[in-house]
Amino acid sequence: MLTSKQRSDLRSQANTMEVTLMVGKGGVSESLISQAELLLESHELVKGRVLESAMMTAREVSDAICEQTGADGVSCVGYTFVIWRKSRKLEEAKKAKEKAAAAQKKKVNPVKAGRQKRKAAARAEKERKAQYFHDEAVKAAIERRKQFYQE
Repeated sequence: MLTSKQRSDLRSQANTMEVTLMVGKGGVSESLISQAELLLESHELVKGRVLESAMMTAREVSDAICEQTGADGVSCVGYTFVIWRKSRKLEEAKKAKEKAAAAQKKKVNPVKAGRQKRKAAARAEKERKAQYFHDEAVKAAIERRKQFYQE
């Protein structure tokens, strides 16, 4: 079920679309349903038109197609109608595109990486020197104690 905000967004997207599904005097037939299934799976949003010879209104056709395909009716104006159904194929393509975009975002800035390496090296050198002077101070203290007790 679509919210009014989603329906409004889909209606605005459908304004610029061309009609891709035509309903003629045969009405809602199996071939029309299979064509609608194919269009919904490849595009998600389908705009259709009912010809005057169909003897059905756009609302009746839209409801019949939605019932058989599991789609949601977006709008019916005059002889045209718009239906929408989430496509698994397009959803997988969007996820793959998002993963690729995330992988590109993880690319390392070479300037920043070099600066981080230099900072890490300087930090390691500072810690090494601090440890060295600590060890030397301990050795000196031990030597002083030995000399103190020897006297």
